[in-house]
Amino acid sequence: MILVTGGTGLVGSHLLYKLASQKKTIRAIYRRPHKLETVKHVFSYYSEDWETLYNTIEWIEADITDIPKLETAFTGITHVYHCAAFISFEPDKYITLRKINIGGTANIVNLCISHAIKKLCYVSSIATIGRHINEETLITEETHWNPEEDNSVYSITKYGAELEVWRGTQEGLDAVIVNPGIIIGPGYWRGGGSGSFFRQIYKGKNYYTKGTSGYVDVYDVVNVMQQLMDSTIKNENYIVVSDNLSFRSFNEKVSENLNITKKSKEIKSWQLQLAWRLDWLNHKLFGKRRKLSKQLAKTIITKTVYDNSKIKNALEFEFSSVDDSIKKVSQLFLEDL
Repeated sequence: MILVTGGTGLVGSHLLYKLASQKKTIRAIYRRPHKLETVKHVFSYYSEDWETLYNTIEWIEADITDIPKLETAFTGITHVYHCAAFISFEPDKYITLRKINIGGTANIVNLCISHAIKKLCYVSSIATIGRHINEETLITEETHWNPEEDNSVYSITKYGAELEVWRGTQEGLDAVIVNPGIIIGPGYWRGGGSGSFFRQIYKGKNYYTKGTSGYVDVYDVVNVMQQLMDSTIKNENYIVVSDNLSFRSFNEKVSENLNITKKSKEIKSWQLQLAWRLDWLNHKLFGKRRKLSKQLAKTIITKTVYDNSKIKNALEFEFSSVDDSIKKVSQLFLEDL
């Protein structure tokens, strides 16, 4: 039996559809019952018989920080996809991020070891991959992540979670780690994921910064994960990125596919520098949630270009184009309206 943590998230829900469509025996973890409706909606994108497929999944309410509940979830499990994570770039959320991303992953790794799980696939992020001084140099899996830099609280805790997985491999656990870029996928139009970008642009908040990042279709991420789990590959990590794209280009492509005629506007570096300081002051004086940290402001004006050759060579994998992904997700967004 396969266990999927974070089954109600973007990657988890699309992974569950793929596994269910292949008639795999699946157990999935959820924390909030209302999120199950979103999973059902994701299934409906792919099949008219989505309800039958959805009902083949055994759902169990659990939290990756709750070891007794996890013990129950691991009964009879042979393979684990660990997709659960807390995503936030708010500095004051650091303790919660550590508890869930590092502590929760440590729990998953320990239970994988104690239950003799055959293989673990952990969904990390390109946020844990290092950067080069020269922005034109391709970033690979070997690029050093410098813990002394002013890293975001999210990247720090995801890196710590990876260390827990590597610790598990030293204790006999077979594992693979995927490091996806910005994941383009439908169904999750609110929150901090790429789906919210489509919603914001549609509502007229069409702004971009001069930065560049890597993008990938959610179904490519899911396909890579399953192929790695079904292969003999172990104890490796892989950048999972289809294309490197400027934020301006991404916004323009989304605008075009959403039929938005309003021209996108650039947020200058000095405006970001002022914005994150005002955001910090607003938090300190009035207790407002942070929307823009110093580290995030730096990230979105930085050019990062990623090399996907390792995963392409390992699996002979061909990625979907970002243009096709944006077109597909834009159509589903408009239908969901």
